[in-house]
Amino acid sequence: MSVQSIERVFDIIELLSTAQDGLPLTEIGKRLDLHKSTVHRLMAVLRDRGYIDKNESTGRYRLGPQFVELTSLYLNNVEIKTEAEPYLRRLSTLVNRTCFIAVLHGWQVMYIDKYEQRSSLRKYSVIGQRKPAYCTSLGKALLLDHTDAEIEAIFAGVTFEPLTANTVRNAAELNERMKRYRAVGWTTDDEEEEIGIRCIGAPVRDYRGNIIAAISVSWFRAQDDPEFVAIAPHVVDAAEKISHRIGYLSDLTHRDHPVEAVYSSTYGAIAR
Repeated sequence: MSVQSIERVFDIIELLSTAQDGLPLTEIGKRLDLHKSTVHRLMAVLRDRGYIDKNESTGRYRLGPQFVELTSLYLNNVEIKTEAEPYLRRLSTLVNRTCFIAVLHGWQVMYIDKYEQRSSLRKYSVIGQRKPAYCTSLGKALLLDHTDAEIEAIFAGVTFEPLTANTVRNAAELNERMKRYRAVGWTTDDEEEEIGIRCIGAPVRDYRGNIIAAISVSWFRAQDDPEFVAIAPHVVDAAEKISHRIGYLSDLTHRDHPVEAVYSSTYGAIAR
């Protein structure tokens, strides 16, 4: 698609955004000084992707539901970043390591913010970057509530690239690991995405209890190399507090056992 065609697409979108009752194709062409065939071609693409809707009874076009979804994702990300900021900064300072927050985008995770310490792992260009969910602690935390069948559907047709010797090879292997992660409520990346890098992730839930984001702590394996169980309670605590902040009503004050004991007793289930 040429630059001119892209400009015309945005002209159509901006025009329809101000037309409360929609506009017929001929009127769109007239207002934008475009030939009917050009408008029809561009509208067909927008309609196929859900950005334009057509009222079959009136023949009028208006903006479609895809814009609502994009706007919702954008606003959610902004809200999550804003509400998570003090807790992630506190977590990063507490463990003296880099913290990330990300959302699920198809079969990938998309990083939306980070907080780092001078002595910790630093990744300058990570914001907006996407990585496979199957080999990151963030991705696996975002998948915690998905069933085996749902995970298989998400990764249908996806090639599990062996980024390291520890990377899972397929959805079936990922599902086996997910069973162990669900038992403790947090996830790991033990040099699965990059040699020398270890991570712990935990889910962030909205007011309905749905996982809408995940946070993680990352560090170099050679850097003090703490046990996962030493970091996990802090990551989970921060994730739960962020969840509370955005409306998730769980009880943070009651646990049947001390948190360290819970993680220590289940660590063997997820340790490599």
